[in-house]
Amino acid sequence: MKIRGCTLRDVPAILTVTRASDIASLGEPDWSEAEVVETLTAPNHDPAVDSWLAFDADGEPLAWAYVDNPQRGVRDNVEVYAVPGRGAVAYVPLLDLAIARIAERARENGHPEVVLRAGAIASETAYLAVLAEKGFKFVKRHARMNRALTGEERAPEGHPIRPVDSEELERFHEVLESAFADTPDYQPTPYDTWRETIDRLPSVSFDEWFVYTDGDEIVGVLQSADQAVEHNEGWIKNLAVLRSHRKHGVGGALLRTAFAAYAAKGRASAGLGVDLTNPTGAYQLYEGVGMTVAFAADMWERAVTASPSSSAAT
Repeated sequence: MKIRGCTLRDVPAILTVTRASDIASLGEPDWSEAEVVETLTAPNHDPAVDSWLAFDADGEPLAWAYVDNPQRGVRDNVEVYAVPGRGAVAYVPLLDLAIARIAERARENGHPEVVLRAGAIASETAYLAVLAEKGFKFVKRHARMNRALTGEERAPEGHPIRPVDSEELERFHEVLESAFADTPDYQPTPYDTWRETIDRLPSVSFDEWFVYTDGDEIVGVLQSADQAVEHNEGWIKNLAVLRSHRKHGVGGALLRTAFAAYAAKGRASAGLGVDLTNPTGAYQLYEGVGMTVAFAADMWERAVTASPSSSAAT
């Protein structure tokens, strides 16, 4: 087996791995080319040292792993995907590389210790066993939800909702930050970092980004993403409503507006991801507009101590 860092030229090989893994665990491909490109070009991510591909002796891709922490915060993330069966041999070496890199990143970002998170589908028993062996503990569950679209969806009447204006993106970000500050896993994301992430995306459909206003004030936002377009699905990246305007139908109206926009473009479904422990009642909101759980992923975590500096090591 050979393991090396990645470049954008590796997107087809990475898709070979992720799609094989998705089909085995979910029954269908989930990762898109746009998502892989977004991952490899994300802020605070150098694919040469922050993502790895494993190959067998014949040069066929076996597994892919990457670490992700655009905010440079005290919580980092690792994802590992493997071709079912034969790719499992790469779990241990890829996790070892990721943990060592996380320790380096912690030192580089000035953190004496960070929390490292990893996600896994319940059926990925071999990977779950390796996570446990490496000291990870279960913490919570996330769900992927979706809703079929009939083409008859219409935006609700009587709600001050419109697409975001380019000059409002800083306020859009402020609402996201303020609303998500209520959630347990909140990590502040500076506006410049957020914009850098958006600007690096292969495509952005700003006509699917909506704001809900109260007078001249934006009080709710819905951010869509193009990551699922090749699956003919509209994707809700973020939905945020200021605390002062919750429980007044703002979130539901934004969701229905997005459904109508996706349906008008011929999308067959709408999807999103949700933390099932979110205290704002997000799951109940999504369920209330007809979304159902497609699959769930368990989140595991462990602490990683920063590696010593080069001078200290010598």
